[in-house]
Amino acid sequence: MSFESPIYRPNCEFKDGMVMPAGVQRVALVVEYNGAAYQGFQRQTSARSTVQGDLEKALSAIAGTNITVICAGRTDAGVHATSQIVHFDTSVDRPEKAWLLGTNTELPPAIRVRACRKMPWHFHARFSAQARTYRYLIYSSLVRPALLVDQVGWTRFPLELQPMREASALLLGEHDFTSFRAKNCQAKSPVREIQHLSLTPFGQFIVLEIKANAFLQHMVRNIVGSLIEVGRGGEPVAWLGEVLAAKERALAAATASPAGLYFVAVDYPVDLRLPPLPKGPYFLPD
Repeated sequence: MSFESPIYRPNCEFKDGMVMPAGVQRVALVVEYNGAAYQGFQRQTSARSTVQGDLEKALSAIAGTNITVICAGRTDAGVHATSQIVHFDTSVDRPEKAWLLGTNTELPPAIRVRACRKMPWHFHARFSAQARTYRYLIYSSLVRPALLVDQVGWTRFPLELQPMREASALLLGEHDFTSFRAKNCQAKSPVREIQHLSLTPFGQFIVLEIKANAFLQHMVRNIVGSLIEVGRGGEPVAWLGEVLAAKERALAAATASPAGLYFVAVDYPVDLRLPPLPKGPYFLPD
């Protein structure tokens, strides 16, 4: 899939004093991956496998030189993505189709580039992002599934959707989400704004979709764990609001499995938008 490229002018100065070096292009990719076999997105100093490590290796093979990528949001071990956004800078001139198809030939089966676009110099996969969206797939059944075992979050309890929806409404807006952040979260501030949170039944699945300006480490999975506690009748609706106000992680429920979590969309300003793609995963309606 190829899209119209912006015009590049050497040594043009942009806002904040940034200067685009002559002959250098900024390229953005939309990337999907099955995170089950990876220790998260971010490259690590250890020999453990990461999405960033495999992606950079493939891009470097196509470029014939080392490529380093920057992502819209890091995902943890076992977490998936349908539309992770990355960018890289390169002086190597390749058509968008070559970055797309060529890179995919170098990637392992669990990672694929869905789209490619050359971007203006002021685009930044992380800092230009205005909001990010995740989906979490909850599979409610007495028996743990054998299929999709590493791609859905499972609970043995039957869940009541209405209390979960009522409880989720308490999280909308800007709040201190200390009660839903990981102990080792390194974010400077626990304040985030949840702009959208929905729960939709789909067969035996419940699809939670959540959009925020940014997320804390484990924030989505901790929210899911607490909503499951409400849905199974373990806690009343008002309990979630009390947990939020307490700013104490120990009061919330257990962290949900990473298997059901998908990074599905990033919002950018109009002039920096990437091609719209289905949020996925593929077996869900958009």
